[in-house]
Amino acid sequence: MSESAAIASDSMVLPTVSVVIPIYNGEADLPDLLACLRSQTYPTDQVEYLLVDNNSCDRTAALLQDAATTATATGLTIRLLSETQIQSAYAARNTGIRAATGEIVAFTDMDCRPCPTWLAELMQPFAEGKVGLVAGEILALPGNTLLEQHAERGETLSQKHTLGHSFLPYGQTANLAVRREIFHQVGMFRPYLNTGGDADMCWRIQQGTDWQVEFAEAAIVQHRHRTTLEELRKQWQRYGRSNRYLHELHGVPLMRDVSGREMVYRIARWLLKELPVASLRAIAGKATLVDLLNTPIGLFSVQARSKGQRTAQLPEQAREIAKLD
Repeated sequence: MSESAAIASDSMVLPTVSVVIPIYNGEADLPDLLACLRSQTYPTDQVEYLLVDNNSCDRTAALLQDAATTATATGLTIRLLSETQIQSAYAARNTGIRAATGEIVAFTDMDCRPCPTWLAELMQPFAEGKVGLVAGEILALPGNTLLEQHAERGETLSQKHTLGHSFLPYGQTANLAVRREIFHQVGMFRPYLNTGGDADMCWRIQQGTDWQVEFAEAAIVQHRHRTTLEELRKQWQRYGRSNRYLHELHGVPLMRDVSGREMVYRIARWLLKELPVASLRAIAGKATLVDLLNTPIGLFSVQARSKGQRTAQLPEQAREIAKLD
């Protein structure tokens, strides 16, 4: 914990926290995630971890049961929930919100690794009574593949990007905390939305209430980035779909499509100018493979995002906002 956080903790009453994590086929991720939860410095009697199984078909259920049993012996509170009606991480998060008993509901994901002081730092801004939402920072888990290193170099998931959104700031649910009372005011997530729900939620709160958004940069979770082109393509197509959905729900401007002519120009520029320069720098030990291939990977992502935006159609059910009674 930072020195400022430690001082603040001594002078404030720590809020009770419910950490909600949607889980789908989390067999590979759960051991590391659970280790991160056990390492949190936040007082164990002030936090509960709500793990919501969203119709997993691997060994997730058994692993969660083992984790809950082990947690009891160590003083950690892990509550197991399930969302079987709707296959959606937002529906699973709503199930967690309904069951939450904490004053603050914090969110992260199964492929994230919260640092030990994550919760302690994430709660600090709530000492200010006007703060209703706090976003922590999302950094890359160290990776060995080209695509992981490319994403880390570009800070793909940094909250600095989303908090600087031209429409309104928002925090991604990989690292976000919200006062539970707010969900009574504006409702919960749209359960049938499959992307963009974090922005939608944060924007509805800011448009419908006076609650403020804060950034807790020291509240860090590390995120596992994609390792294959297919995973990268799906990720950026999802970003494109998200923008289309938010355009229909909030009037956010659509992203400009990159024309075929522009793509040809960018590839030619890379081949004739950027690649030779980067190659010389690589020979001198001043550049890496990421530097050589940065442009084509970026163009691949842009094309995937454009296709996602162009082909997406907001399902009518996705307009539904779940209520917290």
